Amino acid sequence: MNSRELRRVLAALSQPRILVIGDLILDSYVSGDVSRISPEAPIPVLNARLTDERLGGAGNVAANLRSMEASVEVIGLLGDDVRGRRLRALLEEIGVETSACVVDPERPTIEKTRMMSGIHQMLRVDWEKTHAIPKPLLARLLVELPARVKAAQAVILSDYGKGLLVNELIAAVISAARASGIPVLVDPKGNDYARYRGATLVTPNRKEAEEAVGRRLASLDDVPKAAEELIGIASLDAAVITLGPDGMYYRVKATGESARVPTMARAVFDVTGAGDTVISHLALCLGAGLPLATAVHLANHAAGIVVGKRGAASTTREEMATVLGEMPEHHGKILRPEDVESVVSQWRAEEKRIVFTNGCFDILHAGHVDYLRFARSKGDVLIVGMNDDASVKRLKGPTRPVNKLEDRMVVLSALEMVDAVVPFGEDTPLELIERVTPHVLVKGQDWEGKGVVGREWVEKHGGQVHLAPLLAGRSTTSILERAKTAPPSC
Repeated sequence: MNSRELRRVLAALSQPRILVIGDLILDSYVSGDVSRISPEAPIPVLNARLTDERLGGAGNVAANLRSMEASVEVIGLLGDDVRGRRLRALLEEIGVETSACVVDPERPTIEKTRMMSGIHQMLRVDWEKTHAIPKPLLARLLVELPARVKAAQAVILSDYGKGLLVNELIAAVISAARASGIPVLVDPKGNDYARYRGATLVTPNRKEAEEAVGRRLASLDDVPKAAEELIGIASLDAAVITLGPDGMYYRVKATGESARVPTMARAVFDVTGAGDTVISHLALCLGAGLPLATAVHLANHAAGIVVGKRGAASTTREEMATVLGEMPEHHGKILRPEDVESVVSQWRAEEKRIVFTNGCFDILHAGHVDYLRFARSKGDVLIVGMNDDASVKRLKGPTRPVNKLEDRMVVLSALEMVDAVVPFGEDTPLELIERVTPHVLVKGQDWEGKGVVGREWVEKHGGQVHLAPLLAGRSTTSILERAKTAPPSC
């Protein structure tokens, strides 16, 4: 989805009520300077300057949702201590409802204290006990859950393995949500995903997905199968796997829709809490009635913003609108060859008629514009295969191309009739055409009677081939010839 479409979706996004159930954590940051080594032991001495307290765990999920103006209720465990009272106060300060949170006097409120010198984390100290929620507290929650779930538009299970989300509680939440048609999104923990059976989707990162399926996902080609297995293990509707610098992959069981969305991070400062941002934005969008593909794109942009901040952070609607507004309309149109299937599968899921054409497009001229406009008129989206520099040289001779591939793709992607540009290095675009399998293949009329590359494949799959009229006297070759004989300019 391009930035214009995402801005439109963001502007119309409602404010659904989201129920977050999970492990609450108080994140503390002690910041200062290090200028010497301790005389007592070979360790640095941190001269502390500042202490900052933030919501972590399920609390950070809630903070992300409130930053996006959702209505939020949290259910979690707190200790009967100063930390617990501080954590509840932080939640209530941002407008999160906490009346269903339970206090367990037998455990401390979980706190993670990070010692920071500049941008570097020197040490983390955890205060926690992770035994299962006591039976009396569990019984109390099981009584309250159905009404709490029914009042929400989406439910998040934020599992950090700290003792709240025992199997009985998970099953009760999913059963209540299913009965009311409410999506349940799970940020999972451990390798037993069967315990989340019946949820709407899970959002593991790559390492977590590897643990769940019992093998390494050595390449991006291994991810689709893993997502399919996760869906089967837990009887899910969908799976979303976050891939760090490789973006996010999602798969929908009912339709088979799947795609990898490339990362939108502009700079990575701290990936802490990025998973919380992803699941909160997915829940926000699904709770507002948006399709999963749209939710993944918005969540991907949100995660790209928060990894540029320190610690567990969040983003606002205004910040997202600003970032999306800074992106040119053609942002995301230039594809890597490995991204083609993801983009095409998304278009197919949206029932768009896909048009394909190809060329060198070395010096863009009026003939190109007329040709591309004709191609775009034959469908809903136009993807253009562009010869890379080596293949142009083989086709046109040693003096070509005049403009390098990167420049040619940027210029072509700026045209409003072009929806995607992808390079190819073969002498013909047949391999790329087979990967796209367009509804319409367009070539110039000068190919009539010559045998259009890809015609057989496209027609075999129910597509059509159209020959575009050419604008007389316009070509890159003629432009270069005129340039040779043109008088020198002043």
